Amino acid sequence: MKPETVDSTAPLMDDAGFGEGGRTRERMADSEKTLAFEILTPPEWTAPAVFNSPHSGRDFPAHFLRQSRLPLLALRKSEDCYVDEIFMSCIDFGAPMLRALAPRSYIDLNREPYELDPRMFSTELPGYVNTASPRVAGGLGTIPRIVSEGEDIYRGRIDFAEVRHRIDQVYVPYHRTLTALTGEVMNKVGEMLLVDCHSMPASATAHVVPPASAAVDVVLGDRFGASCGEDLSAFTEECLKASGLRVLRNKPYAGGFITQNHGAPHHGRHALQIEINRSLYLNEATLEKTGDFEALKSLMAGVIGKLLSYVEERFKPKRLAAE
Repeated sequence: MKPETVDSTAPLMDDAGFGEGGRTRERMADSEKTLAFEILTPPEWTAPAVFNSPHSGRDFPAHFLRQSRLPLLALRKSEDCYVDEIFMSCIDFGAPMLRALAPRSYIDLNREPYELDPRMFSTELPGYVNTASPRVAGGLGTIPRIVSEGEDIYRGRIDFAEVRHRIDQVYVPYHRTLTALTGEVMNKVGEMLLVDCHSMPASATAHVVPPASAAVDVVLGDRFGASCGEDLSAFTEECLKASGLRVLRNKPYAGGFITQNHGAPHHGRHALQIEINRSLYLNEATLEKTGDFEALKSLMAGVIGKLLSYVEERFKPKRLAAE
């Protein structure tokens, strides 16, 4: 059976504004009742923006840990550790955050629904599965074969039924919720910004061409202008640089599936991916926060506040025209 289309009609905002504050949590429908994701909303949702953290989940299902040949620390090396916390000030400025709680090594939400490596499975895969993407070749499909350190995750082959379960219980509800959140902003305002929040290893920009003159702190991905208005990307870049950070755009990360899927600036849908160098706030060997964590979090709060103020002014004409 072909997988269902990922969309949503579930209202997440009321008619008077951007909705009430609170927390919505979605659980996987299995015996372990593991949390899949949650929506964190401000007391008053005023900013025409949504923040999304698809790779910061760290709630590991027990059955997945039994399937894996790796210790927990190794499985977490694929995680965007604490990125949800770094960007969480968006709530103080009137924008919600959707964050994954299921870990990236269990399911990667920044992929197509079925990017799978056939070498991982005990049976033949259906024809609709994408087995030829560069991400699959690298072992980093929707169900990853390896962690970022290049180590195999699983003890043996797994059943395709396991994949369908993860996609049905985590991937589809997550993307349905993200589509609903961004769609309701579009319905209310006529334009919206999705900020996709990520982190990168310190070594990630070592081989960019032309070479960076110094260590890169942040990479902005707007798919070379295809997913986000140039003024929004440029304003974000200027704010980051004014805060003392070194910034590249689209090298080596131009934006993944989420940015591509939600970004259409000519239709008023802007999606910008932000990758933060983990060495700014994290010991990459132990995954422990360093003493610089709170300072970076505060710095990013300043950037987020300026960005959302700019976005509210930028989108105001369309909002007023709709009223």
